[in-house]
Amino acid sequence: MKVIGLTGGIGSGKSTVSGFLAELGAVIIDADKVGHEVLSTSSQVRREVLATFGWQIIAPSGKVNRKKLAEIVFQDPQSLSQLNQIMHPRMYDTVKAQLEEYRKQGAGVVVLEAPLLIEANWTSLVDEVWVTVASEATVLQRVKEKFGLSESECLARMHCQLPSDERVKHADVIIDTDCALGELKAKVKELWQGLHARGV
Repeated sequence: MKVIGLTGGIGSGKSTVSGFLAELGAVIIDADKVGHEVLSTSSQVRREVLATFGWQIIAPSGKVNRKKLAEIVFQDPQSLSQLNQIMHPRMYDTVKAQLEEYRKQGAGVVVLEAPLLIEANWTSLVDEVWVTVASEATVLQRVKEKFGLSESECLARMHCQLPSDERVKHADVIIDTDCALGELKAKVKELWQGLHARGV
């Protein structure tokens, strides 16, 4: 089984590339979904998050209001670091268990789509690191459209992440997504065929 770590900053095109890889037959583990799952199912994580950020993050339904939590942590690097310290070890264990399960099932290619793959030191879980990149102007436009945020909110999220050129230093493959969708799909297909040519 080949494990690809797919990473990149917000708005860099990770999810689009991940979708194309899924169409080609890859199994996808979405780290964001793993995080949501851990936050909603682990009472220990919930207690720690509540102790750190207070009742202001609890919605009327009793669940953690992820939008409110995001507003807090993306405005304050220390808060983001605290949240990551609570979440990442649990997420790592969940992802590791999922990878072991897919290995038992005989999966060919598994893609771990993880924005913080490098920052969280998860590269030991993967065989190759693929990084998506795009120009700041393109990223800003995508983030505005996807999340409905103001320009200052978009920039706050972009700038609290690892700079793209730092991420690229860890890359086995760099995918420039600043192109037409059809062109990007063709790039991903070529990379997929390359994987299989190498015996996956």
